[in-house]
Amino acid sequence: MIDDLQKRTSERMKKSIEALKQEFAKIRTGRAHPSLLEHVTVSYYGNPVPLSQAANVTVEDARTLAITPWERNMIGPIEKAILTSDLGLNPSTAGTVIRVPLPALTEQRRKDLIKVVRAEAENGRVAVRNIRRDSNTDLKNALKDKLISEDEVKRGEDQIQKTTDQFIKEIEGLLEAKEADLMAI
Repeated sequence: MIDDLQKRTSERMKKSIEALKQEFAKIRTGRAHPSLLEHVTVSYYGNPVPLSQAANVTVEDARTLAITPWERNMIGPIEKAILTSDLGLNPSTAGTVIRVPLPALTEQRRKDLIKVVRAEAENGRVAVRNIRRDSNTDLKNALKDKLISEDEVKRGEDQIQKTTDQFIKEIEGLLEAKEADLMAI
């Protein structure tokens, strides 16, 4: 019973960490990375699809992304989708390749992005703590139903706390890495 609960708790916390990593990937640093355009959707014959399903996104150099559409007639819709996204990027077309230069980040923009990163990390910590609370509630309910003893509840709570501490530490490591990445010129 406690082992199953511990396993479920750990799996849920891993999912929270993965969600945090995805949020961090959306926040751009000074370097070009294909994941910056992951959430951009393109109108493909009337259906919205992710950009990665309509074109190949590659890194041309440290500050430029190159997008090669699968079909030539998709150049216009892809350019429009990038322009209307919340990224503030200006694509330019050269034949069949769309180049997206990333402007250098100003000091103020870096500080603003760090605030956003810290807020996302805090959301991740809150999610992990909520999972801990849910698991502890499950333990207490099992005690009320006389499925486990008080000693087992205490042991289970200690295990869950150790797991929580481990995942919070992982979030801190991810936060430090992202902040260092943002501040690197």
